[in-house]
Amino acid sequence: MKRLMGLLAFAVVVPVHAAAPTPLAIADVSALLAQPAKGTRVIALWSLDCAYCEQNLAALRDWQRSHAEVELVFVATDPMSRASALENRLHAAKLDDVPSRAYAEATPDRIDFLIDQTWGGETPRTLVIHADGRRKAASGALDKARIAKLLD
Repeated sequence: MKRLMGLLAFAVVVPVHAAAPTPLAIADVSALLAQPAKGTRVIALWSLDCAYCEQNLAALRDWQRSHAEVELVFVATDPMSRASALENRLHAAKLDDVPSRAYAEATPDRIDFLIDQTWGGETPRTLVIHADGRRKAASGALDKARIAKLLD
């Protein structure tokens, strides 16, 4: 019985899933978009009301699992006030092991513009930043073939 109680106490202390998204403010965008020292950074923009976003996030996460040089970051265009819903959605989709951000500004259009001046705000949107300075972006859901082309 003591052993069972000890295990139950441990289960209460250990989190079941990753932490909630961290805030992304205007001041944070330049660091997010900075060239990685090595490899490739992939920024997956998504929102709670996007029909294809989970599919896109899952495809990118699957790709990353076999490409260790890829740093993946999920950025929700939803406000931080929806952090609980964002966290729950990622957890339900088994995607909560990826660093996640959410908009923390009253003017989300400004963050959109700073992230990508050519972006109209549609989701899903994927940005790729290579260590050598090359950048690419794509809107819409990605499959393995589109991801391979986007990351080349």
